[in-house]
Amino acid sequence: MMRLQMWLKWLPWKYLIRKMAHSHGFLDPVSVLARLRGFSQPSEVQEPIELLRAGVILHARGLVNSRAIQQNLDWVWPWWVNRQFDPEDPAFIPRSFSLTHINLTHRNWTALGIPDLATYPLVDPGGDVTPWMDGWSLEGWVYNEEGRLLVPSRLLSVKQYLSIEDNIAVETLAEDGGMSIGSRAEVVIDKGKPLCEIKYIGKSEAPGWMVIALRPYNPEGVSFIHRVRLDRQDRKTWFIEDKGRIFFETGVEKHLCSNYHYGDVSLYLEKGEDKCEAVCEVGMCTAASLFRLQPGIPRQVGIKTTIGVEGASERRKTVWQSSSAGWKENLQGHCTLTIPDQKMEFLYNAALRTLVLLSPGEVYPGPYTYRRFWFRDGAFMIHALLCMNLIERAERALGRFPARQNTFGFFHSQDGEWDSNGEALWIMNRFCHLTGDPPKNEWLKAIESGANWIIRKRIPIEKDPLYGGLLPAGFSAEHLGANDHYYWDNFWSIAGLAAAASMVAAAGKESLARKYSRIAREYLEKVEKSLARARARIGRPAMPAAPMRRLDAGAIGSISAGYPLQIWKGNDERILDSVEWLMEKCFLQGGFFQDMVHSGINPYLTLHVAQLLLRCGDKRSFELIDRVAEMASSTGQWPEAIHPWTGGGCMGDGQHAWAAAEWLMIMRNSLVLEETGENMLILGAGLRTEWLLQGGTVELGPTPTKWGPVHVRFSLKPEEMLSVEWEGSWFSDAPDVEIRIPGISSCHPEKGISRLDLSMGGGAAG
Repeated sequence: MMRLQMWLKWLPWKYLIRKMAHSHGFLDPVSVLARLRGFSQPSEVQEPIELLRAGVILHARGLVNSRAIQQNLDWVWPWWVNRQFDPEDPAFIPRSFSLTHINLTHRNWTALGIPDLATYPLVDPGGDVTPWMDGWSLEGWVYNEEGRLLVPSRLLSVKQYLSIEDNIAVETLAEDGGMSIGSRAEVVIDKGKPLCEIKYIGKSEAPGWMVIALRPYNPEGVSFIHRVRLDRQDRKTWFIEDKGRIFFETGVEKHLCSNYHYGDVSLYLEKGEDKCEAVCEVGMCTAASLFRLQPGIPRQVGIKTTIGVEGASERRKTVWQSSSAGWKENLQGHCTLTIPDQKMEFLYNAALRTLVLLSPGEVYPGPYTYRRFWFRDGAFMIHALLCMNLIERAERALGRFPARQNTFGFFHSQDGEWDSNGEALWIMNRFCHLTGDPPKNEWLKAIESGANWIIRKRIPIEKDPLYGGLLPAGFSAEHLGANDHYYWDNFWSIAGLAAAASMVAAAGKESLARKYSRIAREYLEKVEKSLARARARIGRPAMPAAPMRRLDAGAIGSISAGYPLQIWKGNDERILDSVEWLMEKCFLQGGFFQDMVHSGINPYLTLHVAQLLLRCGDKRSFELIDRVAEMASSTGQWPEAIHPWTGGGCMGDGQHAWAAAEWLMIMRNSLVLEETGENMLILGAGLRTEWLLQGGTVELGPTPTKWGPVHVRFSLKPEEMLSVEWEGSWFSDAPDVEIRIPGISSCHPEKGISRLDLSMGGGAAG
């Protein structure tokens, strides 16, 4: 084996690759890669293999799309294709020399499911349902005998809602020219098995058909179907490939199917002959099940489809007895929010369900594109779960962290991302603080190994006068740019060392705690000296993304020192000036526009800025919160980044869990804000007087805090008196409380008081 490795090392691979490329008329890939690396700082990991793999998969699909779509525009295509390929639509993207056609304008979808089941049928903005991960889709159409076809994805807009009463269900309604098609999709339990149930309601003023169509695509593009077959006996079962079955509640009255060479089945709705089976070598089978519509009379047809269960509950051998039972049990005791603003309250409740749905054991940033684990997203998601009082769910996810640590102590989710250890240690410590418990015995080895990895990973001070004391260059959060010595990584690592000190102290290891605390302080001093040099270079306190970077959109990462880490006070000039620069230079249409990678308005990073404004009592936080609320889809979801003109997703997953987590946290912190460094619990920092004037009670709780769980209530009393009540189950001594309501003078009630009446003009009445 050693000889083989030596042979591979000395084999002239670069020469052979160059010669092969030149012989076929291509550029020298070795030279190109070397030049690409010149745009970033030298790093042991140039690009994380996980992201390269994901990009290859995405563009492989895009290459198929380029072959399948543009010469077949007479087919019925999904919502994003109809927008992106229409030259009169703001979403239009010229194709010219682009080798791949991928969804860059409407990356929007809503996941269906039940808690602890790690599989997520998707519904796109036109109502297309994709029951299987990365699989085919189902659509509802209406076709009348006048030759008109109603296809929701071809309309400029449809009505779509999210129902969250007993289950997650997406309802879609499309209407045009005397025809309508509505659908309701949800995951249900049928005889102990999870199925995706869709109920279609069709109506036509003229005689016609309701069509349930099988489509060889999903929100990313083409998804092959090589064979489709309708059961010839009862005509109630569709068989798709060798997996996937669709069950109709009533027999199909007319069945049409086609393959790629004959074209889309939509071309044969008028004269096509009933046929039960189609086979396509290309993988572009289409099929349509038709049900007769009488003029003006609505008709409902229900179907259920298998969804390919990929993971079951970790607490049970089987899934829940019913979807409603699963949701009821998993939301029990959660932190509730009551405010007069119905939309914001709905977004809160929808975001809460997104986090529950996407934490079946691991925590996933999204149900589709990002259905994998990152420590970065995981830290923010688990923190929100904790603050929502879903302690058991957060603890279960944290319990997986030690297994992801390698023998060197690195908490590994992606190579070259040096922020992960700090994030893992910080969120483990937050769990200890918010529960009042010491670290679990099974965590202690991982905590020490993780802290020691940070210490060893830093560049020796004597080795590099510029970067000594900091972490090596890394890819880190991909939206900050190419490999560099990011302050984001270093702030997280400082917080991680401080967290490790807190946890080992709680475990009785005082000497080790003092060591970690001392190194964290020294580490922060090195970062502050680096920031001082950057300040002298750029001429203002604002923090760049990395020591030698100019101010750019990547500076959004450096404000992590203020939120969520609270390394510095909220009024630190470096944080405030960074926020001012970002708002002046990097905001578009009221939200943070991330030029790098995301190339869209980012909801969760906009809320990071809002959190910092909230900390220092700046009412501009309200404007940012309102803007993020406006950018939510009608089903209460945010993609990772939003196209400024289409309003659709342009990056990442169409239902982004980090964004959902940030919405929960900004709502929670608006009413209950922890200033951990000052040992202060602040109530009402983001309370809006218009909520009170609308005549309702504003209420939140129970939400865990560093001092214990608390429940708060704000209500308007006669004679313009505002009643503030709080009830805490403190771990030991009650914290110092500040009531800080915008427009009303802040006050510090004496300990032991749990209610205060304030004049809307600013006075306190005891």
